[in-house]
Amino acid sequence: AGAVRGPEAGREPEAGRKPGAGQEPEAGQEPEAGQEPEARQEPEARQVPGAGGIVCVASVVSHTSRHTAEHLRTTLLPRLRETVAAMERDLAAAPPPAPSEPPAGLATWTAASKQELGREFVESLARGLTVLTAFDADRPALTLAEVAKATGLPRATARRALITYEHLGLVAAGPDRRFTLTPRVLSLGFPPLSRTSLPRIAQPHLEDLAARVHESASLAVLTPSGDEIQYTARAAAGRIMSVDLTVGTRLPAHATALGRALTGALTEDGYALVDEELEEGLRAVAVPVRDRSGRPVAAANVALHAARRTREECVTELLPALRRTAAAIEANYHVAARFTRVALV
Repeated sequence: AGAVRGPEAGREPEAGRKPGAGQEPEAGQEPEAGQEPEARQEPEARQVPGAGGIVCVASVVSHTSRHTAEHLRTTLLPRLRETVAAMERDLAAAPPPAPSEPPAGLATWTAASKQELGREFVESLARGLTVLTAFDADRPALTLAEVAKATGLPRATARRALITYEHLGLVAAGPDRRFTLTPRVLSLGFPPLSRTSLPRIAQPHLEDLAARVHESASLAVLTPSGDEIQYTARAAAGRIMSVDLTVGTRLPAHATALGRALTGALTEDGYALVDEELEEGLRAVAVPVRDRSGRPVAAANVALHAARRTREECVTELLPALRRTAAAIEANYHVAARFTRVALV
């Protein structure tokens, strides 16, 4: 990762002082008897806002199968630094944003809405959300008084809202008691960005598996009843059943390799194989996908026409690749689960 810094700027010395030095005594002037000369003091530096400060961070993220740590350092890091330097040049050349007038009386629409909707309108909720609208690109940091003025809310109401948002991690208060929005606000407007699911994690791995073995690969979970499986991700190499298998399709758990892998009906070698039990001409081999505690939460399979491979070939040719895929899904799932809740469907 590399830091993107704001435009560089010099330190501004205090009035009447030379940059980088304390006040010199006038020529010919000696300190009074018994009085020590004053120690030289560096002038207080006032950092120009945005001058050389870190404004964001750029990074390159790669799967371990694509790049080693050494390759990231020697090959990708120089390119990243070039990109960051270009971003900083563009940032330095950008004109400052034109000041805009603060929105006056944003709270007035809450009163109008309350009059229109009556008891169905939650005025306290609307007022609290109004506080977030006071911040924008021209006003990234506001004091309590500025928030109250921008929204038209009473100062006490704005204060309670800011305290609540600070507790929830949506705003942060600086040492000067100026409030700023935090990145967590993005979760309000862009919930898909903050939602991770096992099917999303598994999909690229299933597609890679299907491309390598030239057969269909799927992920499924047990339904709440435990009697059926439900497909949650799929990479199809062609139609293999009389019914069209898609995400959301349900099949009996007892008659599918996916269902047996999920219910623990595995061979001694830890896999499930179904040979033309669900439908004539259909074979499938499956393995469980486990959470960090070892509990099976899903299963992955490879399914094919029986004429394409024998039972033995399913085990010798398909099972090793399927196990590697399941292990890759588990590894990504375990990492994601350390930082956020991962939905299974």
